Amino acid sequence: MKHLWEKLDLVGFVLPLLLLAAWYFVTASGSIPHYLLPSPRRFFQVIVDFVFGTAKLTPYSGKMMENLIASSIRVIHGFGLAVFWGLLLGFLTGRIQLIKRMIDPTVHIIRTIPGIGWLPLAMLWFGIGEKTTIFLIALASFFPIYINVAHGASEVPLVFLRTGRMLGANKFTLFTTVILPYAFPSVVVGLRLGLGVSWAYLVLGELTGVSRGLGAVMMDSRMLGQMEMIPAAMICIGILGRLTDRLLMKVCNLIYPYNEGVIK
Repeated sequence: MKHLWEKLDLVGFVLPLLLLAAWYFVTASGSIPHYLLPSPRRFFQVIVDFVFGTAKLTPYSGKMMENLIASSIRVIHGFGLAVFWGLLLGFLTGRIQLIKRMIDPTVHIIRTIPGIGWLPLAMLWFGIGEKTTIFLIALASFFPIYINVAHGASEVPLVFLRTGRMLGANKFTLFTTVILPYAFPSVVVGLRLGLGVSWAYLVLGELTGVSRGLGAVMMDSRMLGQMEMIPAAMICIGILGRLTDRLLMKVCNLIYPYNEGVIK
């Protein structure tokens, strides 16, 4: 416990405390109506009720876990697809010039299309709901993974590859012992960016009409006049995003512990 306290950076609490104080004074003065910005007290009461369901303050009383699980499953599916295709095509593009010439220009053209531009097409292809959300998450998170993996794979020094071949490494061994370890920091950057994008596009997908999920809570709350639930759902997404990012870092450091100083 003492070690944890020593690692805690108290400076990081300065801005949140200032924002909280400004929030309190603005709402207490009445300069902003409560239906546009609830008081901190009301907001925290709603959050507690969202988690535990004791006060029945909103229609979402006690329903945080079921919405959280629904959103997490969608992110896992979409991000998983992006990881598979991003790693596969990224390493192929980074190491094989012919594949780069075939794939890379098209990928970068598609990348420039805003994610929201795919929404009408996704709804036509997959309908409203689950599949559209997963498609949008996978598409948006694919690009940062692909770009960073391809960059990392292409930057492996030629002398490393020649040394590996001189020592008798075949193509698979060369990949696992030279290319992957050298490119791994870039891979991690791509995975972290892709995971962050996944949580952002989760909201876009869930606004299309799914019955459960944190994005659906935000949309329904606006229509029902439950303004407090919108930032409550946003905070849940932010916390989930941070926790999954830390989990991803732990997994990456388990795969290559000697990169722990680089991967933070």
